[in-house]
Amino acid sequence: MASVNKVILVGNCGRDPEIRYLPSGQPVASVSIATSSRRKDRNTGEVVEDTQWHRVTFYDRLAEIAGEYLKKGRPVYVEGRLKYGKYTGQDGIERNTVDIIATELQLLGSREGGSASMDDGSAPAPRAAAPARAPAARPAPATPAPASSGFEDMDDDIPF
Repeated sequence: MASVNKVILVGNCGRDPEIRYLPSGQPVASVSIATSSRRKDRNTGEVVEDTQWHRVTFYDRLAEIAGEYLKKGRPVYVEGRLKYGKYTGQDGIERNTVDIIATELQLLGSREGGSASMDDGSAPAPRAAAPARAPAARPAPATPAPASSGFEDMDDDIPF
């Protein structure tokens, strides 16, 4: 039986990425991403915002891209998988961790320069003016179709 371990996050970068390199030279970037939801409190009627923080790790080329383009506060879309781990703190207590190993990264919003896509640093392409639209012609009144069961166009040779 197949299984699925997939996470999709749309949130804001909580801090600038930390870039490090494994002994093999492989780049690794770590960042925290905040996701928020809002709900109305039943007792007070106030809108309550609930923010969750997620630890996300990028590897290889994705780590280089994250290190170059992600900045604190920037909106981002991330796809990845969950990875659970354990460690023992300095106080001797064992703690559990949940990390997201990113497989996809999409920057959201616009860059400071006004372009919403990543490019090679060249000047943004000029925007074409939107074509003028002619007013839509008024359709002729339709004659009502006879009542139909919806099975008239079905083939009689059903294979089962």
